Amino acid sequence: MSRLSSRLRAQQGEGESLSRLAASVLANLRHSGPLTVTTLAAIEGLQSQSLTRVLHALEEQDCVTRQPDPDDRRAQRITITDAGRAALTAHVAEGNRWLAEALESQLTPAEQEIVRIAAELLLKVADSGGPPRSGLGAAGPL
Repeated sequence: MSRLSSRLRAQQGEGESLSRLAASVLANLRHSGPLTVTTLAAIEGLQSQSLTRVLHALEEQDCVTRQPDPDDRRAQRITITDAGRAALTAHVAEGNRWLAEALESQLTPAEQEIVRIAAELLLKVADSGGPPRSGLGAAGPL
């Protein structure tokens, strides 16, 4: 799984794609709605200052907007824009395109069916048990 994940990240990194962190930030905003920088940093497992560069770049690309938090004027709420949603969709599509082509070219139809069944089983395991999530952070496919 790690090798496949690394390969997908490499394929998504070609061209005008988003960085892993930028894509993760956009996915979290898409899933959870507007978030403060502090909350977003906690989801990413980073310090707020560590997000400064990526948030600035996303803002320059019109992928996010910043507004004062209505509950705490010292804080800012980060919101994904339509351009951010489009950039995230394109980023995910790059990896999906590569994966679909690789599965079709490298595996027989029978092997492809085995992978489909294995994916369903892995989703079943991922969705079972464990403590409930807070609801924040990226979840599910686009």
